[in-house]
Formats: sequence, C-alpha cells, structure tokens
Amino acid sequence: MTPKQEAFCLAYVETGNASEAYRRAYNASKMKPATINVKASELLADGKIAVRVDELKAEHAERHAVTVDDIAHMLREDRAFARECGTAAAAVSATMGLAKLYGHLREKVEHTGKDGGPIRTEDRTIPSLIEEAKRLGIDPASLGL
Repeated sequence: MTPKQEAFCLAYVETGNASEAYRRAYNASKMKPATINVKASELLADGKIAVRVDELKAEHAERHAVTVDDIAHMLREDRAFARECGTAAAAVSATMGLAKLYGHLREKVEHTGKDGGPIRTEDRTIPSLIEEAKRLGIDPASLGL
C-alpha cells in the first residue's frame, strides 16, 4: 500500500466521507467533484484498501469501546448523585447531557449575511468561497464546496 493510500484510509475512517478523504490524500485541487467521487469509490472498491479501512475501523472501535448506553448510565448515576448532594445545577447538567445524547436537543445556528440580511453568493466564485471558508477555519467540504 502506498503512503497516499494509507492517508486515504486514515482520512476515510476519520471523516466517513470518501471524497473528502481523497481530497486530503491526493492532489485533487483541479479535479471536478464528480471525478473525485469516482476516484474515491474506486479506491474503496480496491480489496487491500477495504481490508485496511476495516482494520482501522476495528482499532478505532476498540479504542472507543464506550457505547451510548454506557454514557447514558454514567449520566444517570451523575444525576442521582447530584440530587443526593442537593446540587441542582449538576443534576440539570446531567439531565441536559442525557437529552443531547439522545438527540432531543440540537444547537440551532442561523446564518445571515451582512447586517442580518440574506447571504449573497451570486457574485462569489466557488474558489473564493473555499478560500473564505478556510480563512474562517471551516472545512469547505462540510459546506458542500
């Protein structure tokens, strides 16, 4: 396996996105998104790549053997302990942790343009949007760029 293939495998396990993994491992700056997608799919179809991805996933799962049920159990214990101690804030914090864990609470973010107006993109090119995202510390792939 080449170093780039290993980098692809590591990035794929980290992000769960084959196209993003391909962008990180290979020079894809001049490739169209569809080409990147095809190349990434071809890599995942390669037997030795698939085996390595499975190995990395197994290592990752072993390192992070804590399940949602384990976390929920810990939060319930923490909540009960906080109530016994009379610390309402800690009990509320554990309750909120459980709610987030089960997806009952989600952070909502509203994106707006200048002065709270709509975001204008018609005068921006994709490369300029990618550069702006990078400048702000945002992964362009997370925005679909």
